[in-house]
Amino acid sequence: MDAYSSFRIRDYRLLVAATFLSGFGFQMLSVAVSWDLYVLTKSAIVLGNVGLAQVAPFLIFALFAGQFADRHDRRRIMIYTQVLFVAASALLLAGFHSVATIYACLFLTASARAFQWPARQGVLPLIVPTESISNAITWNSSVMEVASVTGPAVGGILVATTGSAAVYVIQVLCALLTLACYWLMEYRSPALGTRAAKPGARGLLEGVRFVWNHKLILPAMTLDLLGVLFGGATALLPIYAVEILHSGPQGLGWLRAAPSIGAVAMAVVSAHRSRIAAAGRSLLFAVAGFGAATAVFGISRSFWLSFAMLLLIGALDNVSVVLRQSLIQTETPDYVRGRVMAVNSIFISCSNQFGAVESGWTAAWFGAVRSVAGGGLATVMVVAVAAIVSPALRKWRQ
Repeated sequence: MDAYSSFRIRDYRLLVAATFLSGFGFQMLSVAVSWDLYVLTKSAIVLGNVGLAQVAPFLIFALFAGQFADRHDRRRIMIYTQVLFVAASALLLAGFHSVATIYACLFLTASARAFQWPARQGVLPLIVPTESISNAITWNSSVMEVASVTGPAVGGILVATTGSAAVYVIQVLCALLTLACYWLMEYRSPALGTRAAKPGARGLLEGVRFVWNHKLILPAMTLDLLGVLFGGATALLPIYAVEILHSGPQGLGWLRAAPSIGAVAMAVVSAHRSRIAAAGRSLLFAVAGFGAATAVFGISRSFWLSFAMLLLIGALDNVSVVLRQSLIQTETPDYVRGRVMAVNSIFISCSNQFGAVESGWTAAWFGAVRSVAGGGLATVMVVAVAAIVSPALRKWRQ
C-alpha cells in the first residue's frame, strides 16, 4: 500500500472534495463572523460565547444523531443536513449581521453539523478498506487543514479589502458544491442487520456504554477533551491581532492559518512514513507539546514567534488527531459506529467550544495573556495526570 492508495477510490475523492469545500467555506466564515462581532461589540465575552452558540446543539442532539446514523442511510443524512448549511449561509448573505442573528445562524449550522458528523465519519470505513483507514484519516486531516490554511488567509484578505459580504457569497457557493459532492457519491449504507440501533433509551446510550467500557478510547477522548479545553487560544486571536501583536485583519487571517500550516506539513510527513508503533506515548507527548507551545504563544509579543508557536501547535495537534481517530475507527464495530462517533463529537465540540467560552471568560477576568498561558500550562498538567492514571493508554501500540 502506497501513500496515495485512498485516492484511487472514487467515493473517497468525492468525500475529500466535500471536506475541503466545507472546511474552506466554514473557516472563511469564521474569520468574517469573528471580525464582525468584534467590530460591533469590542467584547471578549461576545467572542467567547460564539463557542457556546456552537456547542449547545451538539449537547442537545449528538446522541440522537448517532442513533439516527445507525438506523438510516448515512448518505441521505449528509445531504439533508448540508441543505441546512446552505440555508444558514444564505441568511448571512442576505445581510442579517446583528449579534443575535449571527448567533442564530451559528446555532443552525452547529445543529446540522451535530447530525452530519456521525453520518460522515461512519461512512469512511465503508468506503476505504481496513488497511487504508489510517492513510485515509491522515489525508482527510491534511485536506481539512489545507482548507483551514487557505480559508482564514483568503477570508482575512477579503474582509480587509472588500468587506465581509464577499466572504458570505463564497461560503454559499462552497456549501452548494459540498451538497453536490454528497449527491454524486454512490455509497449506500449497508442493510441494517440484527444489531442495528434499537429505538429508545437503551439504543440511544449504547455508544456511551461502549466508550465508557473501552480501556483505550475513553482515556484518549478524555485527554483530548481536557487538553483542548484548557489549551485552546483560537477564540482570542482577534484580541491578539488587534491589541497585542497589532497585526490587523490580515494578521488575524495568518494567525488563524498558522496551526493549519503546521498540521498540513505534519500530515504530509505522516502519510509518507510507516505508522507510529508507540502510539500511546506519542499521543501523550504530542498533547504535552501542544500545551507548552500554547503557553509560549500566550506570553509572546512578537508576531513571528507567535506564528511559529501556532505552527507547532498545529503540527502536534495533527499527530493527536490522526492517532485518536485511527484508534476510534479501528476499534469500533459498524453497528455502533454512528453512536460512538456521536459521543466523540460531544467530546470534540465540548473541548473546542467550551474551550472558547473558557478562554473568553478568563480573558475578561484576568486578561488574554494570563488566560492563554495559564491554559497551556494546565494542558501539560492534564497530560501528566493522564500518563499516571491510564497505563493502558501509555502502553498502547498500533
